[in-house]
Amino acid sequence: MSGNMRPTPSACPACAAAPSAERLAEEAAAHVPAQIALSLPTIHCSACISKIEKALNTHPGVKSARVNLTLKRASIEAESDITAADMKNVVEALGYEAHELDSGTLNATANDRAGRELLMRLAVAGFASMNVMLLSVSVWSGATDATRDLFHWVSAAIALPTIAFSGQPFFRNAWAALSNRQLNMDVPITLAIVLAVVTSLWETALSGAHAYFDAALALTFFLLAGRYLDHRTRSIARSAAEELTALEVPRAIRLRDGEEETVNIAELAVGDLVLVRPGGRMPVDGVIVTGTSEIDRSLLTGETLPVFAGEGQSVSAGEVNLTGPLTIRASAVGTDTSLHRMADLVAIAESGRSRYTSLADKAAKLYAPGVHILSALAFVGWYLYTFDMRTALNIAAAVLIITCPCALGLAVPAVTTAASGRLFRRGMLIKHETALERLAQVDTVVFDKTGTLTAGTPELTNMGEVPRRDIELALALAEGSSHPLAQAITRAAREAGFAPARVSDVTEMPGFGTRAMHEGQEVRLGRASWTGGQGLAETATFLSRGAGAPRAFIFADRLREGAADAVESLKQAGKTVYLMSGDTTPAVEALAARLGIERWMAEALPADKAERIQAMSAEGAKVLMVGDGLNDTAALAAAHVSISPASALDAARVASDIVLLGSDLSPIAAACDTARSAIRRIRENFNIATVYNVVAVPLAIAGFATPLIAALAMSASSITVSLNALRLR
Repeated sequence: MSGNMRPTPSACPACAAAPSAERLAEEAAAHVPAQIALSLPTIHCSACISKIEKALNTHPGVKSARVNLTLKRASIEAESDITAADMKNVVEALGYEAHELDSGTLNATANDRAGRELLMRLAVAGFASMNVMLLSVSVWSGATDATRDLFHWVSAAIALPTIAFSGQPFFRNAWAALSNRQLNMDVPITLAIVLAVVTSLWETALSGAHAYFDAALALTFFLLAGRYLDHRTRSIARSAAEELTALEVPRAIRLRDGEEETVNIAELAVGDLVLVRPGGRMPVDGVIVTGTSEIDRSLLTGETLPVFAGEGQSVSAGEVNLTGPLTIRASAVGTDTSLHRMADLVAIAESGRSRYTSLADKAAKLYAPGVHILSALAFVGWYLYTFDMRTALNIAAAVLIITCPCALGLAVPAVTTAASGRLFRRGMLIKHETALERLAQVDTVVFDKTGTLTAGTPELTNMGEVPRRDIELALALAEGSSHPLAQAITRAAREAGFAPARVSDVTEMPGFGTRAMHEGQEVRLGRASWTGGQGLAETATFLSRGAGAPRAFIFADRLREGAADAVESLKQAGKTVYLMSGDTTPAVEALAARLGIERWMAEALPADKAERIQAMSAEGAKVLMVGDGLNDTAALAAAHVSISPASALDAARVASDIVLLGSDLSPIAAACDTARSAIRRIRENFNIATVYNVVAVPLAIAGFATPLIAALAMSASSITVSLNALRLR
């Protein structure tokens, strides 16, 4: 082809248009606004709202920002290049605490179709119930003959379509259970509603004195109220195993004959050379062939500080390369990597937790067959006594209506809703429907260290002992580094008002530290072995300048707010407290001594944590796990119940049953007390329902349960249960 030939048009117009269509799609995607949600646990008044909204709305790239005081949440619409971290920094600069929320989960909750459907059916049942009750009052007041029949037919016209619409959740669940030759709580509910409607129609057609349309509607209304409350206490949560899988890098840079090529992870094989640039996550397990750097293993192992990485050292998928490029020879790829094996561990643990049987389920197994047997015996007994099918069927229907589990249906959700509201006001969000029941049983509490009991950020402790000149030199070398210890020096020195010394030729040496020239001398800030310092038991970095002895900068991991109070309160409540961490033995031992924790485990891998918790559970312990990292995810899922802070990794938050919205750990002990109170209320509600049945069932079997008695008894039991639940607030 000659150099001046022009390209000929494509014979296919669609093919010719495809590149520009793709380009337009890319441009459109680039302009899709970002939807960002932040949790603001420390806001408390309208002044907080206006202050935060003003700061967010004036930030470049933000289209709109709204703060909801009730939900303690900010909703932000911004340009596509604005990140949640940017918005978080804006809010924190004002002095408020902020945590990123998962917009996908929030949208799923906002677009909760099942919840809206239940609420709509509840509203229809409530409206119809009020109208039919008014008609029933006229009958009970003495309406007879044609007037009574008219009121019954009008009641039927309202009740039949209402029950057909509002009762669908019960009908569907009952049919599903019967199809599998099983019983659940919805079977007696459905039978009671259907039998009440059938006998009422029969009585109305025969100009009978009694009809149960009002009772059937009241029953439907109260049970839907319980079902909706139960639905509200459940959080829409993704699988933690899926979250872990999402951390796997989708693409990697493979080296072939010295040439770089970007490939999908599925195309990598054992033995391939993979390049990981600074800031990148390891896509495979392998061994470093060339390069030196530092690796952040905190998500996988819980180690507080980055570790040196050089030739011959093993690395795992999910670890983050910090300072220098590394070439890795893959030893495990895809489903064989350590990260994927951890996801498998979590999936197994999650499936184990799902086998927990709630109090409501246990009650349903006993209650459903008992109700059916009672109703059947009443029918048979009255038929043999009177040989009157109509009388026997009416009494059987009355027994079913009075014994229908209205109070039982409200017993658990009313309490869990009240308890969840109380804990939310204290900064804790209940995610799982049985979390409160399991939390009440806890006798052992296991804490992670880094990011849970501690803030996960090093804090300079000996600045008052370091000469001003050394602080200024250290600040000059630390400012340009992303190493956590360097950032801690920068933060402490700037807060104390120090200015950096004048240095030149600043160079960061991956894996070692930073060096520069100052007044003709080389100065270094970094590892003891590189600067000539002596290793210390504490976490330290060293500053060397000229011939003098290197100056040590000593650090400690800062305790999270309320950590000491939480540990002490739990111990006073008689619970066994453990500290379990992947950090080094000296660091874990020092923190355990500081907090008075006698039982601790250091250098624990994710699988070790999960296995230890499973062993405790096998010995009969009910374990509460509190953790925040990727290395805690399997343990969180394996524990009897689990809590993670809002600042935790997404996978840890999803694996946990309860999210701690603030940074303070002290509400954990109070949550255990609230959970025990909630279980007492639930048991009281079951007792109320039992006493109600003991009183009401003989009346129904004896034939004294008129529609009025049935409706009043059912309503009284439901209201009593609800009021008892509200005592928790």
